[in-house]
Amino acid sequence: MKNLKPKQEVPELLVKTTKGLKWNIRDNKPENFTMLIFYRGIHCPVCKKYLEELNTKIEDFRDKGVNVICISANNEDLAQKTVEEWDIDKLNIGYDFSTEEGRKWGLFISEAVKDSEPEVFVEPALFLIKPDNTLYSASIQSMPFARPKFNDLLKSISFVLKEDYPARGGA
Repeated sequence: MKNLKPKQEVPELLVKTTKGLKWNIRDNKPENFTMLIFYRGIHCPVCKKYLEELNTKIEDFRDKGVNVICISANNEDLAQKTVEEWDIDKLNIGYDFSTEEGRKWGLFISEAVKDSEPEVFVEPALFLIKPDNTLYSASIQSMPFARPKFNDLLKSISFVLKEDYPARGGA
């Protein structure tokens, strides 16, 4: 598992999206941050609730200059089904993210314990990345629970921007 550190450049990231585009972190030019959300996939009810909540707050993030993409290891069919069945019409959904790529990001990888789960998949994580593609902050889970709350993130981003608060934890 790679240990990503704040202030260091993040790994390459190129994913296909359900909107028919190829999303490349190097081409993404946010005003303040890119927020990457890795989620387990369509099999996860906790992910559904989390992304549906994000969908209601996406404009608040955009207003703060934050570009958002949500990524899973699901294939294209499952990703399209996710968009159709979940209330996430405002979100950019990436798919076919490999577990090998997940390891480069320091993500936890799980194997199925139920028939409804894929053989392997990435566990949740949330990254804030500065426009220069350096890591600002990371929250990486080994379980579907205890994810950052969006209202807390919005308040924190406001504070960070107002106070020009530096990335921490890179020592």
